[in-house]
Amino acid sequence: MKKLKIILNSNIFLIFFIIITAIIVIYKINNIKYPIIKTPIVGTVINIKKESNRYVLTIKNKYKYLVYFYGNEDISLGDKVLIDGKINKFNNNTIPNLFNYKKYMLSNNIYYSIKCNKLTVFSKNKNILYKIKNNIIERINKISNYKYLYTFLLGDKSYIDENVYNTYKINGISHLFAISGMHITLLSSILLLILNKIKKKNINYIIVIIFLIFYLFLTNFTKSVIRSTMLFTFLFFNKILKINVKTYKVLIFIFCFNLIINSYNIYNTGFIFSYTISFYLIVFSSIINRHKNYFIKIFLTSFISFLVSIPILINNYYYINLMSIFNNIIFVPLVSLIIFPLSILLLIIPKFEFIYSIFVYVLENISIFISKFKLEIILCKMNYFAYIFYYLLISFVLYKIYKKKYCYILLMIITILIHSNYNNLIKKEFISFIDVGQGDSSIIYTQKETVLIDTGGNINYNISDNLINFFKSSGIKKINYLILTHGDYDHMGEAINLANNFKVEKVIFNCGEFNNLEKELIKVLNKKKIPYFSCIKELNIDNNKLYFLQTNIYDNENDNSNVIYTEIDGYKFMFMGDAGVDKEKDILQKYNISDIDVLKVGHHGSKTSSSEKFIEEMNPKYSVISVGKNNRYGHPNKEVLNTLSKSNIYRTDQDGSIMFKIKNNKFKIETCSP
Repeated sequence: MKKLKIILNSNIFLIFFIIITAIIVIYKINNIKYPIIKTPIVGTVINIKKESNRYVLTIKNKYKYLVYFYGNEDISLGDKVLIDGKINKFNNNTIPNLFNYKKYMLSNNIYYSIKCNKLTVFSKNKNILYKIKNNIIERINKISNYKYLYTFLLGDKSYIDENVYNTYKINGISHLFAISGMHITLLSSILLLILNKIKKKNINYIIVIIFLIFYLFLTNFTKSVIRSTMLFTFLFFNKILKINVKTYKVLIFIFCFNLIINSYNIYNTGFIFSYTISFYLIVFSSIINRHKNYFIKIFLTSFISFLVSIPILINNYYYINLMSIFNNIIFVPLVSLIIFPLSILLLIIPKFEFIYSIFVYVLENISIFISKFKLEIILCKMNYFAYIFYYLLISFVLYKIYKKKYCYILLMIITILIHSNYNNLIKKEFISFIDVGQGDSSIIYTQKETVLIDTGGNINYNISDNLINFFKSSGIKKINYLILTHGDYDHMGEAINLANNFKVEKVIFNCGEFNNLEKELIKVLNKKKIPYFSCIKELNIDNNKLYFLQTNIYDNENDNSNVIYTEIDGYKFMFMGDAGVDKEKDILQKYNISDIDVLKVGHHGSKTSSSEKFIEEMNPKYSVISVGKNNRYGHPNKEVLNTLSKSNIYRTDQDGSIMFKIKNNKFKIETCSP
């Protein structure tokens, strides 16, 4: 035991352990090994989410799978099921910097999804733990206001209304709805308070540890609950065995251990948030604990948490809300001292539902109201050097915080961060063809102005959120010009959402009469006082010009598409919209343009566009086809692909978003493959 105490307290051993962990993590994430599996498979149901007539199941045998199944089978947790269907790997994000679902699922040890054709319940659950969990779920479902019970008792936030939860994120309080150290501390404190009457403290701690392990099972081994449970357990044995390892070191050992077990945890934002904030709150607890006032403690806790979470917030959400520090003073007591304890009580005594509903109503409506008063700063993605530099400075300042002069350094750090965040875009220009599925959206970014050509549009899902997050991650605060090539939904379907949720200065339409979709957009533009124009000939952006190749007014929307030609730092770009062969012929007759560097191919590679004569004259080095995967139109057409074969062809269905970067007159191509 004495040797163990010496080893665990050694700084050299801690550094060695961190280095070994880093090597293992780097190796594993660069050498992902997918298990070879075939259906049918037999597995145990460990999680169920029902959406109308569709089940989303998590199945576990040797591995874990996400199973999508349509039907009305009687399925319970713990049931063994036989699954037959199509196995799929998860995709990476196809728009730069956005949420990577594949990496997130890897962090949960799930390698594949299965689109289930046939599901058979092999045997019903006999496991006592799953029986208890099923009974708890049944009890929760009987309560009309069940959504927050799922959140606080089972760690499932998906039942909260999406619009309401978005206000929690805007207000910077979404962490309160993930079961964390705060909840575990409260649970363990309540249990210890009851058990301490036995006066056998060590046994009481062991009972609490057993309960927390069971609670881990109830919450499907949520990352933050794993951390809290392990920390509680290790600190107990640390005290009993008199090893006397400092708490922050214990946390580091737990962090490294979890990364060694599952190195893909490094991709999990919740995991990183949980450990980073916990580490700083432990290390600088003296700053908080020197004050006796509860609300001052909340403010300091919120302030430190906010400071250390800034780089994580920036690299995941690309903005910070300065009001979140003060919002936590309101919401932390409401959630931690009232709603969370009431959630536990309501499970035991359902008669408290009326009181519970009142507090939930207050919570939601205060959040909706406060979300309107945000101090939001958009910041683009930070590089790793800035990450490290920021944490070194923050650590130094917090260490010296008792000297008032160091408080000014905090303001300097944040100012430098914001300034450098935008400056890293200086002298960099890019043209990106964004993957919006079966549709079009391209962005031209120069040093001073941003032009978005089309927004894409899909009736099945909202694309504008992806576009806005991409803009924010690139440091784009506004769209100077939104150019709509024509009025088809797959080109301008998200224009209204974009205008309502992001700053758009001017909108440009094509020639011809406005259709119904364009008229609906114009109503929004008039309401928001956004000027709009149509059928223009050219546009000045920064030191460049966009030329609108207008020919005739045609009897169809596609041929009336805005066709745009521009040169940026000597590189030629042409955006064809959905223009067909008739307009291509007219362009050849009216304009003297050839040897294009990048051609955005017309009409998603349809055979109605890209005639041999036109492509021969344009002679593009690179051809970009914006097209949805497995689309019902059969785009792109094989003949068109043959016509374009002399150029380098990029497709959004295969390559994801395609970005052409121009820096110091050099051309660089990056893709974001699925």
